[in-house]
Amino acid sequence: MDIPPLAEVRRRTEKQRDAWWTVLLVDPVATPLVRWTAKWTRLSPNQITWGSLILGLLAAACFAQGDWQWLAAGALVYHCSFILDCMDGKLARLTGRGSEFGAWLDYIFDRVRVLVCAIALMGGQFRSTGETAYIWLALAVVFLDMLRYLDALEIRKVRQGMRRKLLLRADAAALTGGEDASNGSTELRRPEPEADATALTSVTSGTSGASAPRISTPRLFFTRFPGYVRFRDFLVDHRIRTHLISGIEFQMAVFIIGPLTGAIVGVTIGAGVLLLMFELALVYRLLLATREFERVMASYGPEDVTTAQPAESAPSATATR
Repeated sequence: MDIPPLAEVRRRTEKQRDAWWTVLLVDPVATPLVRWTAKWTRLSPNQITWGSLILGLLAAACFAQGDWQWLAAGALVYHCSFILDCMDGKLARLTGRGSEFGAWLDYIFDRVRVLVCAIALMGGQFRSTGETAYIWLALAVVFLDMLRYLDALEIRKVRQGMRRKLLLRADAAALTGGEDASNGSTELRRPEPEADATALTSVTSGTSGASAPRISTPRLFFTRFPGYVRFRDFLVDHRIRTHLISGIEFQMAVFIIGPLTGAIVGVTIGAGVLLLMFELALVYRLLLATREFERVMASYGPEDVTTAQPAESAPSATATR
């Protein structure tokens, strides 16, 4: 296949918004490598995923040694592993060779890498120092990584359920009133943005000028935190998502910054606290969204049982490259 210029590769493969670590420290390396890989090799996205896991296990082996030189080597190898982890998805988007199995493989290998590296890093420090705090830190790292993934999946599931219910009610109301709800349906069925994962898309319906009630988490959130808008716009202009301490930054703090600075305990605890704070902010935004959703649903009047959909019918999130 013909490989486009680098600028076009960036447009096709880089996410509209991403973690600041990825935008600033990974994409400048990963995107040119993806173009080179697609042009000069026959590597598949799944093969790169396997390469990422192998490097992650190598990083764990370095961490387990406990000495600073090995910790620094492990941090470098871990960063290279993460670059490959970003490359597999980019290569899949560029070449169209992605698959559902590849998405699953990528997700599972990410969790395996974090688990093995956490045990190796903290186990190596425990062997060197005898301090039981490192055992608790290993458990904390694994728990927080699991928690943030479960939180993201459940928040997305709740959002999709609310969007589906709102779509059904808007369509039913438009049909009852003799209006066309196609515009509202189209808006609701648009792919959800990767950033602002707890925001509900505003809904409008009716080609005759009538509008369905609007539901938007950011509107409620921004009225309570007006200074946030300027901060968000600055980040968006630089392709950085507002969730500044996500699982990516948490991993990099634990497995790169901590080992390089020799402050594994302090960095891990600090990153864990910040991760929890940002996760709580997401939950708070979800709470605002559910309250607005209930208000909008109530504005339609009593619910027709024919339009009701159980929460379990909402499609669950799946890992995507």
